[in-house]
Amino acid sequence: MLREKDEILETNINDIVKKIKTSQINATDLTTYFIERIERIDSKINSVITIEKEQSLKRAEEINSIIKNNKELSKFPLLGIPIIIKDNISTKNLRTTAASKILSNYTPTFNATVITNLINAGAIIIGKANMDEFAMGSSNENSAFGPVKNPWDFKKVPGGSSGGPAASVASGLCIGSLGSDTGGSIRQPAALCGIVGLKPTYGLVSRFGLIAFGSSLDQIGPMTKSVEDCAEILEVIAGYDKADSTSSKSEIPKYTKEINKGIKGMKIGIIENLLGEGIEKGVSSSVNESISILKDLGATVSKTTIPLLEQAVSIYYLIAPSEASSNLARYDGFKYGFSNKSSKNIWETMEFTRGEGFGDEVKRRILIGTYALSSGYYDAYYKKAQQVRTLLTESIIDKFKEYDALISPTSPCVAFDLKSKVNNPLAMYLNDICTIPANIAGVPAISIPCKFSDNLPVGLQIMGPHFSESKIMNIGNSIQKISNWHKEKPRI
Repeated sequence: MLREKDEILETNINDIVKKIKTSQINATDLTTYFIERIERIDSKINSVITIEKEQSLKRAEEINSIIKNNKELSKFPLLGIPIIIKDNISTKNLRTTAASKILSNYTPTFNATVITNLINAGAIIIGKANMDEFAMGSSNENSAFGPVKNPWDFKKVPGGSSGGPAASVASGLCIGSLGSDTGGSIRQPAALCGIVGLKPTYGLVSRFGLIAFGSSLDQIGPMTKSVEDCAEILEVIAGYDKADSTSSKSEIPKYTKEINKGIKGMKIGIIENLLGEGIEKGVSSSVNESISILKDLGATVSKTTIPLLEQAVSIYYLIAPSEASSNLARYDGFKYGFSNKSSKNIWETMEFTRGEGFGDEVKRRILIGTYALSSGYYDAYYKKAQQVRTLLTESIIDKFKEYDALISPTSPCVAFDLKSKVNNPLAMYLNDICTIPANIAGVPAISIPCKFSDNLPVGLQIMGPHFSESKIMNIGNSIQKISNWHKEKPRI
């Protein structure tokens, strides 16, 4: 049996899979180890909504049988790897709540495409992670199941909306997790929890089975301890899916091989308008240390500015709520989910269902979106936001004619106190200032840990042109090869 003193939490996915395939590690023992860690530790963090104990152990036994019969093991790059899934990604016969009262008892009858891909690769789904309700939030305090706490300091937020997946990886409750990113929801919590988080190019990873928030912005991506592990999972979940009309047919490279090429001669731009006013000094200092490493590795690094970048947050908080207003209209109390059976008519049913089922932040964004789309305001707000989005996207894409990648802090601050911004939506929304541009333009971006500030993690964001995941992961991996920030672990 695996014990606490074992080095499994410091071992990368590739090495764990090798040990499982050669029977040095038993899949059942590994699964049991992580389930017991969740049961023992997560009461302090609240990162997991549902533990999938029975089915995950059954799955582990199936994997042991596969190994025993030596069934083409090369087909299973994630064989036996325990993974936790953000609770807005559909899992067949496993409760999927989006951290909302309105879906508190919803159990899908199908798997999201990314879940099918993980299972086919040999992964074991051991639980569903807490999150901001319907992925709306930057602190993981907007959950019907209670807030998630940062494993580095239980008085701090883990970031959001994928705070549960981030905290579970940082706490060693799983080997990796999947999150979703609409305006920074993978990268910002990754930064605040000291792990790696990747938002892929829009369309690279299927959204089929993802509970929609902002359909033109949403993307599923991996959250892991290292860039190497991130590449392992991305290689499995990326690819064309006919069930997603926005899915790309672009060829998927071997990311695990592409991330070891080095960065000598690369041109990297520092986004100057994301490294000045509004950025904590400790965060700037940490990012500058990573910049020094990039220079030492042979990259040419220079400052640049992106026109219209200061408009990113404003246009995001018009477009995303507008799409949410449309997407969340389906929760009416009739088809599935929370409902009042004693209502006298359909209007009373819908009013009660939405009034009682949605949390305050979700209601706020529905109202913003409905207002922006309403007659008389559509042209003034939503249409103009889309026009500025096009211009901002063009200005970002133009920068990649000059640079291989662009870097900035992932978050303007380290993890902040629980409840400190709950009643100040504008302050909360500004936490997304560094991450939103990549969603607006649909380009990939990764957050990797850099030097700590005030004993709390800081994230470096690396953004690249469309379908440049190999390139930005190569940059991140190059930094991780000569630094140890990603190896730091919270004491819990």
